[in-house]
Amino acid sequence: MTKILITGASGFVGKNLVVELRNQGYSDLFLFNRSNSMEQLEEFTKHCDFVFHLAGVNRPEKEEEFMEGNLNLTSKLLELLKKNNNSSPILITSSIQAEKDNAYGKSKKAGEELLFNYSRETGTEAFVYRLPNLFGKWSKPNYNTVVATYCYNIARDIEIQVNNPEAELKLAYIDDVLEEFVKALKRIPSKTGDYCEIPVVHSVKLGELVNTIKAFKESRKTLNVPNMGDSLTKKLYSTYLSFLPKDNFSYDLKMNIDNRGSFTEFLRTPDRGQVSVNISKPGITKGNHWHHTKNEKFLVVSGEGLIRFRNIDSDKVIEYRVSGETLEVVDIPTGYTHSIVNVGEMDLVTIMWVNESFDPTKPDTTFLEV
Repeated sequence: MTKILITGASGFVGKNLVVELRNQGYSDLFLFNRSNSMEQLEEFTKHCDFVFHLAGVNRPEKEEEFMEGNLNLTSKLLELLKKNNNSSPILITSSIQAEKDNAYGKSKKAGEELLFNYSRETGTEAFVYRLPNLFGKWSKPNYNTVVATYCYNIARDIEIQVNNPEAELKLAYIDDVLEEFVKALKRIPSKTGDYCEIPVVHSVKLGELVNTIKAFKESRKTLNVPNMGDSLTKKLYSTYLSFLPKDNFSYDLKMNIDNRGSFTEFLRTPDRGQVSVNISKPGITKGNHWHHTKNEKFLVVSGEGLIRFRNIDSDKVIEYRVSGETLEVVDIPTGYTHSIVNVGEMDLVTIMWVNESFDPTKPDTTFLEV
């Protein structure tokens, strides 16, 4: 079994990587963090077969700490590997900032060059990733990425700052990063020239990012489901949910209650229709209407019901008996007046999907008894 050394194992990327490696069956992990000693690091470098060097500093109190945290530790790591005659492949996380003339970028660039020189000297495989802004679960607000900060603040109604809404961000999602890192572990990285790369990188303007995350929060009121067909939106929504306050996982729905039971909208989409929950008391009939274009699917999940149909130009009644004991979807075709009757002794609970979200100005619903 491959023995893997991970520096910065308790950080955002490290924590996610450790969990995923264990999921994939890698159990011999040497985890190095700030709490560990150099003696422990030396012991790890005697036995490891692969190194994920993730440790680094990106928000120090003093600029000189960039070199100390991003270069000196790298130098020490390589020194110990060389001392122990260990030619394990090394993956290092650099940054797109390495291309810029700032203290952080200079420290990352210096770390890259150190590893490249070490690789040329020893023949060790070196995988250098210049990462864009990363986002995903377990990232830290006001530290790792603006996405984490916005998700955390918006979920808590804390004011956010948007200095330039037109500023473009390059983002990579943590799961896409992990997938690529595992490929590097298996010696099949995505590589162009000297540098490895994350194949999936998203571009988004800062203003669009803010509006998207704010819409996630509002979706509890509007019931609108984010567009999961868009890859970035899907990943951002998963990230946003990971930042919900611990006492705010749930939210109420508006139940329309009368003596017949209740009707409650659950989810809305702009192009995939709407989902609602209908509860009917014993003996109650609901419906007795038909639609021109609107169509529905009924799924009884509890109780016993009778769904009745009649083509509006016919006297023949069609009946479907349904029960929560056997889940069965019943399509409601256009041009058929229809009703659902609770024929059991307990509440009848029906999940109803309709192909369009309800518009009170165009209800497309005409009363007609079955």
